[in-house]
Amino acid sequence: MIIDAYNTTQNVRGRSDYLSGGKPGDPPAPHVPFDVNRILTRMDAAGVDRAMVCSLGQRIENDFIAELVRENPRLFGFGQVMPQWDDAEDQIRAFAREPGMPGLKLHPTLHGYHFADHGLLDPIFQVCQEENLIVLVNALDDPFAGPFAIEEISRNFPGVPVLIAHMGVVWNMPEALLVAERHDHIYLETSATLLADVRKAYGRVGPERIVMGTEWPGHDFDLERMKIAKAIPDEADRALIEGGNMERLLAGREKR
Repeated sequence: MIIDAYNTTQNVRGRSDYLSGGKPGDPPAPHVPFDVNRILTRMDAAGVDRAMVCSLGQRIENDFIAELVRENPRLFGFGQVMPQWDDAEDQIRAFAREPGMPGLKLHPTLHGYHFADHGLLDPIFQVCQEENLIVLVNALDDPFAGPFAIEEISRNFPGVPVLIAHMGVVWNMPEALLVAERHDHIYLETSATLLADVRKAYGRVGPERIVMGTEWPGHDFDLERMKIAKAIPDEADRALIEGGNMERLLAGREKR
């Protein structure tokens, strides 16, 4: 089974030129309900069986994600919170009990906190441990979520699998490799990485701790699979990265 670990969907586009594809000075983008066939068609074209979806981060839409995965079993969702919220733990518990919501996405830079903050993150990880969730951390060359900061929090919660999105590329990738080598519950996710990055990670941590992610619609599933195929020539190892590892992590975590 081919399972993609990281993609974004949104129902409300808002006013951002970047998110709406508009130009400075354009009126706000009109609200057009999300068409799930956009992602399912691209999954089919690339032979992807299942895919994770989450909010972009600029806007948190947990109810939309929960409804989307409830109606489309090929998708599974990661909810999102800002740890600064007084009710952050309650919101995690709420979406964790929805069908098909096995994880939490954290985006420190967009949401204004540094990851190595035990006061903020320990309670969040404690709830994830209780609810048996996976955590994905957006860590694209990110000073707010460097791999050593992720390690500082996650090492106290070995029962919570952590996916370092984008492997910390560019400058934080050496740290991400070190952290993944030191902790069996920390995984490297491939979206936005180069072919050489995946090869390097494969050589350092092996196939059991890498998961394929595309971050559709910014990238496409067929292109990500081509990258993985070139980087990982061994079919059995490639099968783990393209789905086997996520299938193992999802086992027992998805409520249907």
